[in-house]
Amino acid sequence: MRTVLIDTNAYGALAGNDRKVLAAIGAAETVLLSLFVLGELHAGFRGGTRFQENLDQLTRFIRKPTVKVGFPGTETAEIYGQLKVALQRKGIPIPINDVWIAAQAIEHGAVLVSYDRHFLVVPGVRVWDAGTIQRSCQ
Repeated sequence: MRTVLIDTNAYGALAGNDRKVLAAIGAAETVLLSLFVLGELHAGFRGGTRFQENLDQLTRFIRKPTVKVGFPGTETAEIYGQLKVALQRKGIPIPINDVWIAAQAIEHGAVLVSYDRHFLVVPGVRVWDAGTIQRSCQ
């Protein structure tokens, strides 16, 4: 896997030393951290009891040379619009932040590392399969 984009739950699993997530990230040349994931992490940290410890760990992670924060742009917005309408037409609701995260994964050609199975129904997203298999959603 050249580029992976990690979801919020994958970052949490990584922080807990999940071997599968560690392997996926270790095999990647670039690890993207979506701005939307970053926001979810900050919200979670503020709602918890270890804010500074979690923030310090995240800061160290972001400073790694292979990690890049993915900022949304006009292409992200276009893909988001396509995905949101496609999911609405299919009657498939997923959290709105996850539509943005999927849009960024598509934009960057990244494999999405997540334990959320609802990404499997998002058209065009390559989803990591908690191991070595990647699935392409249609």
